[in-house]
Amino acid sequence: MLHVLTHDILPVFSMLALGFVLGRLNKVSFDEARAVNRVAFIVLQPALIFPLIAALSIAEFDFRTMALYALCQAVLFVVSYLVALHVFKRDHLEAWLLGMTVIFVNSLLYILPISILIYGEGGGSLPIKAIVAWDTAFSLFSFAFFIITTDVMAGGTSAVASLKRISLNPVLLAIVIGIVVNVANISVPVPLLTAMHFAGPAAAPLTLFALGVILSGHSLLPSPTVTAMSALKLFGFPLAVFAALTAFPAVTEQWHTLFILGAAGPSGAMAFSLAMLHGIRTDAIAPVIIWTSILSVVSLAVLA
Repeated sequence: MLHVLTHDILPVFSMLALGFVLGRLNKVSFDEARAVNRVAFIVLQPALIFPLIAALSIAEFDFRTMALYALCQAVLFVVSYLVALHVFKRDHLEAWLLGMTVIFVNSLLYILPISILIYGEGGGSLPIKAIVAWDTAFSLFSFAFFIITTDVMAGGTSAVASLKRISLNPVLLAIVIGIVVNVANISVPVPLLTAMHFAGPAAAPLTLFALGVILSGHSLLPSPTVTAMSALKLFGFPLAVFAALTAFPAVTEQWHTLFILGAAGPSGAMAFSLAMLHGIRTDAIAPVIIWTSILSVVSLAVLA
């Protein structure tokens, strides 16, 4: 456990922590972090996602386990949304995004690098890659779903206008093209793959660093809402996945273990991004991301 923590988890977490510290010290500004994040999102994340999706051995996936994981996401989202709305009396839109922090894991930029460090690039990390594939392919629906529903509920734009904006999203385009290439068994030119393999690995550290800077402007004091949502993310979601996979066992023990590991990851930043976009209060959303990122260091080390 200690070796996994010091050699595999903390090095990945350090980029988020470094960004947070430098942001608090005013060494890197919010605008600079947003610029870095934008470059990582437009250029580097598509370069990371496309080769991953295009080369996945989909035939080796345990689809029943993935379906159970998706079911747990749906159930925990509804529970979290209702708790935030009715127990903590949060606004409808804020409760909607707080529910999202519970079920949307930072799998691509945080869990995947850790799993590769622990299990290697080969088949050992395939279950985590399946989660990433599900989360990214799921992004075609969930990313669009959350953007459209938040846009409409916030009164910003129509569903049609949101769909047009989403259709030009570089990450979603990389996912769609990667799926097409994979299913059609299209050969990707080696120089193009080389360029992507060169650029893609920079996506995770730069995005985590920028996220740390952006989150550094928020208070770390955990309110009852933050505590509850963080607990649902760090304990409720993994326990739900554990219960589902215990009742309906995965194909192998590795799929069982790594899907629970994936569920125990920290909240992704998409809820925070949507809150910033629509002017929704972030005093609970941002701390949930911060605290789940900090506390998941221990839980991931235990589960790995």
